Amino acid sequence: MSPNPDAGKPAAQLREERERRVMDAVALKPTDRVPVICPMGYFPGKAAGLLCSAAYYDFDSWYAAYEKILPDYPADFIYPQKFTPGKALEILEPYQTRWPGYNADPRFGHQAVEIDNMKADEYDHFLNDPSDYMFRIHLSRTSPKMAGFTQLSRLSDYQGGMSLQRLAMDMTTPELELAIKTLLDAGHELRKWEAQCAKFDQLLLDLGFPEYYQGAAMPPFDIISHSMRGMSGTMQDMFRQPDKVIAACEKILQLEMERALPEPSPLGYRRMFMTNTRGSDDFMSTKHFDKFYWPTFKKLVMWLIDQGATPCIFFEGNFTSRLEYLLDFPKGKILAKLDTTDIFRAKEILKDHVCIDGNVPSSLLQVGSVEDVKAYCKKLIDVVGKGGGFVMSPRSSTDEVKPVNLKAMIDFTQEYGVYS
Repeated sequence: MSPNPDAGKPAAQLREERERRVMDAVALKPTDRVPVICPMGYFPGKAAGLLCSAAYYDFDSWYAAYEKILPDYPADFIYPQKFTPGKALEILEPYQTRWPGYNADPRFGHQAVEIDNMKADEYDHFLNDPSDYMFRIHLSRTSPKMAGFTQLSRLSDYQGGMSLQRLAMDMTTPELELAIKTLLDAGHELRKWEAQCAKFDQLLLDLGFPEYYQGAAMPPFDIISHSMRGMSGTMQDMFRQPDKVIAACEKILQLEMERALPEPSPLGYRRMFMTNTRGSDDFMSTKHFDKFYWPTFKKLVMWLIDQGATPCIFFEGNFTSRLEYLLDFPKGKILAKLDTTDIFRAKEILKDHVCIDGNVPSSLLQVGSVEDVKAYCKKLIDVVGKGGGFVMSPRSSTDEVKPVNLKAMIDFTQEYGVYS
């Protein structure tokens, strides 16, 4: 491999060059080479010999691991596993998260747990008063310590001259006192770590890595099926009460579009992380995709583009049969990260219209040889990278990959993926 072309450059220069390279690729403009985006996750800690639990319970070691490992993996953008205070999570006891060192194996990463937070007969409550529903009902089901929020009256009922007295009385129930104390205790614990978390963020900037995302915006259907009804409940509702599912998607869309966008990057970009999970070929038919998923998803993406933001969409699973839908979006305005989608078919359909991000298999990076990795990357550069509009990246997690393979993916792309 040739020497790292970025070696010796000041961090500020690196951040600007890397961000412009990626954003020029997204806009389908000429770039000097194929950009590389790499989710780092727990990889730096593992490469430094740490357990994944260090990301929650050992800030100094986690910081040192990132400081030591990242310079050898000079991707243009990275996606880190930041430090999260495990003690605060222990206080909160969230149902939907398991993390290493507490309720998951310390050797492996965190887990998301899908639960039924919304019942089949609660759509109208959410649609008519979403703030009340999310605060009193949804929040009460996120942790065994939050159940007390159901002791409150509807928020709109606290009115008139006696409203403060009534609220004060409601707050004194043992269940609600526990919920409030839990939030206060967790909040104080999180506050203790603010400086360390800011120090970690600054480390990434000092190493020359731009902030990948400025914010996030999730597809309405995914919010319902991930965080509210759960997959099973949502799928049943699609047949039993489809109008309610559609109405909830539209309400969530409205709420998302009412939120202020985050501050832009120093160069003026707003990259918004998105997923397209339940919209994949693996989860629903095209008929249901057209009815339940695409309408609000398309409106959300178009709204973000109209606001000057760049939707960076991770199409989890297989989106091959629906690639043509992406031609509905304006040219050069989104970044489409592909998982198991046929990336070569995607190039045929999306060339000169959408920048493609992907898709070196994590399995190849885990068990393949360096030469296997180079061969796959070469094919991606030769075919998908032809003419620009391509970003090299792994399909998903890099937590378990061989260090030499991940380095080969980055170094080979920087050496071979040069445009004349």
